Amino acid sequence: MNLKPPSSSPLTFNSNNPFPATHSSLTLHWVSSPHYPSSISSPTRPFRLLATANPPTNPTSDLSLAATAALPNEDQKLLTLLRQRKTEEAWIAYTQSTHLPNPTCLSRLLSQLSYQNSHSGLTRAQSIITRLRNERQLRHLDANSLGLLAVAAAKAGQTRYAASIVKSMLRSGFLPHVKAWSAVVSRLAATGDDGPADALKLFHSVTRRVRRFSEPELVADSRPDTAAFNAALNACANLGDTKRFLKLFDEMPEYGAEPDVLTYNVMIKLCARVGRKDLLVFVLERILDKGITLCLTTLNSLVAAYVGFGDLETAEQMVQAMREGRRDLCKILRDLNSNNSKSSLSDGDVFEKLLPNSVRANDCEPPLLPKAYTCNSRIYTTLMKGYMNVGRVTDTVRMLEALRHQDDSSSHPDHVTYTTVISAFVKAGSMDRARRVLAEMTRVGVPANRITYNILLKGYCQQLQIDQAKELLREMADDAGIEPDVVSYNILIDGCILVDDSAGALGFFNEMRTRGLAPTKISYTTLMKAFALSGQPKLANKVFDEMLNDPRVKADLVAWNMLVEAYCRMGLVEEAKKIIQRIKDNGFHPDVATYGSLANGIALARKPGEALLLWNEVKERCRVKKEGETSDPSDPPTLKPDEGLLDTLADICVRAAFFKKALEIVACMEENGIPPNKTKFTKIYVEMHSRMFTSKHASQARQDRRIERKRAAEAFKFWLGLPNSYYGSEWRLEPIDGDE
Repeated sequence: MNLKPPSSSPLTFNSNNPFPATHSSLTLHWVSSPHYPSSISSPTRPFRLLATANPPTNPTSDLSLAATAALPNEDQKLLTLLRQRKTEEAWIAYTQSTHLPNPTCLSRLLSQLSYQNSHSGLTRAQSIITRLRNERQLRHLDANSLGLLAVAAAKAGQTRYAASIVKSMLRSGFLPHVKAWSAVVSRLAATGDDGPADALKLFHSVTRRVRRFSEPELVADSRPDTAAFNAALNACANLGDTKRFLKLFDEMPEYGAEPDVLTYNVMIKLCARVGRKDLLVFVLERILDKGITLCLTTLNSLVAAYVGFGDLETAEQMVQAMREGRRDLCKILRDLNSNNSKSSLSDGDVFEKLLPNSVRANDCEPPLLPKAYTCNSRIYTTLMKGYMNVGRVTDTVRMLEALRHQDDSSSHPDHVTYTTVISAFVKAGSMDRARRVLAEMTRVGVPANRITYNILLKGYCQQLQIDQAKELLREMADDAGIEPDVVSYNILIDGCILVDDSAGALGFFNEMRTRGLAPTKISYTTLMKAFALSGQPKLANKVFDEMLNDPRVKADLVAWNMLVEAYCRMGLVEEAKKIIQRIKDNGFHPDVATYGSLANGIALARKPGEALLLWNEVKERCRVKKEGETSDPSDPPTLKPDEGLLDTLADICVRAAFFKKALEIVACMEENGIPPNKTKFTKIYVEMHSRMFTSKHASQARQDRRIERKRAAEAFKFWLGLPNSYYGSEWRLEPIDGDE
């Protein structure tokens, strides 16, 4: 079903339309739910969505001629312009209106602006939402308009905003069309950080409400279809959550959703994510057993999975078999991967249910492909990326040359192929050769895209050639007609950091916003890094505060850690500790990077007492709970310390003569497989403490107080291998019988 702006004549759907044109054109309108009062006077009363093939009579969907004539002149003019598809003129009329237009005009205008799929259209649509929210008039909008806005925002990369629209509809008791909410789930599933988890929450929020209706036909247009399940399954695959994947997979028949080839492509990703290379071939066999039409995307996904595992031999054999037109691909893959390690107990049962054919693999012959499949440029390019990842630049270039001479036009190199070669040269530091490939793309008529230029920008920045990067940015916009995006500016900001140019980083950040590009989390964090490295923690804090106030981004632990780093680099330990407390108050748990920055700040500020407090917290986080020991869900997760953190803490303790704590820390290092630097600690001890406890004129009281410290010092000397009182026996910190 297509969601479209209300109109007397349907729009022509094209490839830019957020919804496919394969569904019948229906009109949506609101009807009261039998579970709730029928009055619509209150925006808080829930309603459900009903689809009908007939034009609705609901006043929020359309107006009769008589009703139109009764409208104020301004609304009549606005409605006429909207019906004539004069969206630009309608927008001007809306901005010049002295009152809030009626619901029909507002919904039509919002729909048509969202349907434009342009930055200006989306910005204008969002301004309508903002106005209605401020005036508490959001109830005037219908489902079509809100659904289109959510999809338009998702396509524009404003996934969080799109999700907020769908959640707002759900909170008001409305069920959005599946094409609207599943588009948002799909975008969330592909984003980083909490995106996949949020996608699953949104999916379950909708399905939970759908289940409340005893008559499925009443919510038929909101029920999850195969595409919606695929989006949720993709979120599970990105999380590596096999159990939740199986649960969703088993729920598909409940809604009449049949797994398709995309479902199994996502399953390939799941196997790759959880390290089950042995099961990849059985996903292919399952597709064949189910009679699902195979596509080249599936075969490319398999090649990509083997490349991801670093198994270039299998990827090469698979590509070669396809070049030879062989249909026994399953047998080839089985033979090549017969020695792979099998399932762990944690996911064995899950994959036995998802891929029952893997259990009885030895009882049947591998199936044949229904026909021979020829490699296209995408599959070749995937193999080239494998060569690039391991630094095989020569093989990457050789394959490009081979593709140029292919008889099949579908195997000729495209912009992705050329971009892969450019990436290989950039990774090898050969910027001149990378630029020659870009020039060749122009010569052969394969236009470079924004990704191509961004890779070149990153290469120049990594080579500290910022002037060349700036020149390329100009060529990108003026010569190629490609406007830089937020990724382009993030690369340039990071490049300025590499040359210690915080002013240049701020300049690019401001230029990006002047162009109307919304900063991402990476933009804010990278700019914070610039100020942190240049010793300007207050400016870093200012950027962080702006990030917190930006509803389009969500501050994560990386951003918090950068703020801690900014203060610790200046030795401002108290300010850093306040930030860490804010981290905890905001529901995050400090990680190794947080503690490492604080340890460096303590060393710089020369406050060894703070190091003891920090070590006590780290030690508690490192403690593994015993079997049967209960744990509070709010407790922080177990910490896996790294060498930098423990070495810094041990260094502070040795310099401050806290030998007992130093021994605890080096013991923790050894338990975690981190070799302590005995040479460094020996040098520190000899230079700073070799004459400790040598005074013959100390009072007896002072000598008594020194006993415990002396015992710890002797134990530490024993660990270092220096002359001490523990030679010939195992050192210990506890009092020894007869020891005074």
